[in-house]
Amino acid sequence: MVKVLIKKLNPDVELPNYKTNGASGVDLMAFIDKPIKIAPNCSYLIPTGLSVAFSSDYEIQIRPRSGLAAKNNVTVLNTPGTIDSDYRGEIKIILFNHGKKDFVINNKDRVAQMILAPVAKIRFEETDNLPDTVRGEGGFGSTGK
Repeated sequence: MVKVLIKKLNPDVELPNYKTNGASGVDLMAFIDKPIKIAPNCSYLIPTGLSVAFSSDYEIQIRPRSGLAAKNNVTVLNTPGTIDSDYRGEIKIILFNHGKKDFVINNKDRVAQMILAPVAKIRFEETDNLPDTVRGEGGFGSTGK
């Protein structure tokens, strides 16, 4: 287990928790004063009323909830969204409605999942040549269907 400090920005905010022992993420809930309507092909920034602090060896990823996606065509727009270890602002979720009708978010609706993931930092080493491979510079679709 990794310690993550979590701050409620309002006393009425509910802290996230794991729903089962095998769950890899916790559900994040909307913390809003009034329902939010997301029109088809539109997005909306949904506040959660939470902020966090954790080690720089990690990131938090914000991912869609499969039930929202399968049943309502609603997903996290920039999936996975990243919360960097030095961010101290409110966690907000960019939800996008891919459906054909309005989708309404109510206070305390579960809108996304939050996962803690390790971060491997890159050490760049500049070079004039990269090693050859079979694929080479072949890009999009170069390996077949």
